[in-house]
Amino acid sequence: MGKKVKWNWTSAIVGAAAATAAAALISAKPKDPTFHLIKINLSSFKLKFPIIDTDLILTVHVTNPNIIPIHYSSTIMSIFYDGSLIGSAQVEAGSQPSKSCQTLELTARLNGVELMTRHAAKFFSDVAKREMVLDARVDIGGTASLLWWGHRFNVHVDSHITVDPVFLDIIDQENKSSLEVYLA
Repeated sequence: MGKKVKWNWTSAIVGAAAATAAAALISAKPKDPTFHLIKINLSSFKLKFPIIDTDLILTVHVTNPNIIPIHYSSTIMSIFYDGSLIGSAQVEAGSQPSKSCQTLELTARLNGVELMTRHAAKFFSDVAKREMVLDARVDIGGTASLLWWGHRFNVHVDSHITVDPVFLDIIDQENKSSLEVYLA
């Protein structure tokens, strides 16, 4: 037969360590977070006759699928109707643990002047159909820290949401997010 091979524990340990490091790198690859609008609540009307500004509470479910916690800064989400900016929502600064879900409540204001002066006919048509399409965009920046290394990141979120403008029910939504991590 052939030569008898002597078992080398050093080679086995180095091989196991290399396999563990490769598996850790693959699982540590940053993943895009997910965002899902759960509900819309009307909080107030501000009457500026004949225009009404509307304040809303947007309840958003956020999932951090990554293995490290994140800390993010405050920002403004822009809300569009028929291509025009009609409102905004404040995203407060905060943090989220690794591999977790949390619910955010965002205070939003829709500008009745913009809606009624440029889009009145389409808005009333949408109310009659009970289907209104809104788009929202936001860039959220922050840091993800692992031990003593802190990496800046930016998440860009585009949402396309169909709502019932009478009862504020969410009919359909498509949310896309993309994560960019800055290593320098």
